[in-house]
Amino acid sequence: MIPTRLGSTRFPGKALADETGRPLILHVVDRARAALSVERVIVTAPDPEIIRIVEEAGVEAIETSFDHPNGTSRLAEVADRLASELPTDAIIVNVQGDEPELDPAAIDAVILALNNDSEADMSTIATPFGPDGDPADPNQVKVVIGLNGQAIYFSRSLIPFDRDAVGATPLRHVGLYAYRRDFLQRFASWPESPLEQAERLEQLRVLEHGGRIAVAIHASDCGGIDTPEQYAAFVARWRSIHGT
Repeated sequence: MIPTRLGSTRFPGKALADETGRPLILHVVDRARAALSVERVIVTAPDPEIIRIVEEAGVEAIETSFDHPNGTSRLAEVADRLASELPTDAIIVNVQGDEPELDPAAIDAVILALNNDSEADMSTIATPFGPDGDPADPNQVKVVIGLNGQAIYFSRSLIPFDRDAVGATPLRHVGLYAYRRDFLQRFASWPESPLEQAERLEQLRVLEHGGRIAVAIHASDCGGIDTPEQYAAFVARWRSIHGT
């Protein structure tokens, strides 16, 4: 499922930005459809204009309420409405609607991580920092993983702290999530937790409630588009590849 909306603070209407000749949200759909493990792609949005354009392109779309604090809550509404169609152990992937360069293999990796860990409630992705990455940057979320492959903690601070320089390597968290259908609805029903409020990281709500998050290590260097400048850079890359 791909939650999106027109009301972006830093880039209003970005879901339908179409300087490539194709709305941004449909570029994201293309990436999701390219994943080998995905059986169904659904765009969710509260805006009738997005729903219309997506459906005209032959993509399934479900209009949701405006009354959602985040994309996870929006997905939970759709999962509840599709309850009769989806088995309770169905895996639902949350693909952000502003990531037109998302690696389809990352979607496959996050699904595989959850399939391979029967004790996990959800899964996500981590990747090593590149040579230009800054693990101390609070805008880059870090994750520490246990020996069982599950998340111990997420933070904006530099974790782990390698006091004796034993070679502990920080991992950057990539905001791609997969949930078991029954857990997604429970997760969305919980109020914000103290650590979630402190770090402004929604996934900490899961850990504070005793949930388990499997983490796949998968190389990834793409991110979302938050500003018109980032969109312009994407358009330039797209044109350089497609020659238009």
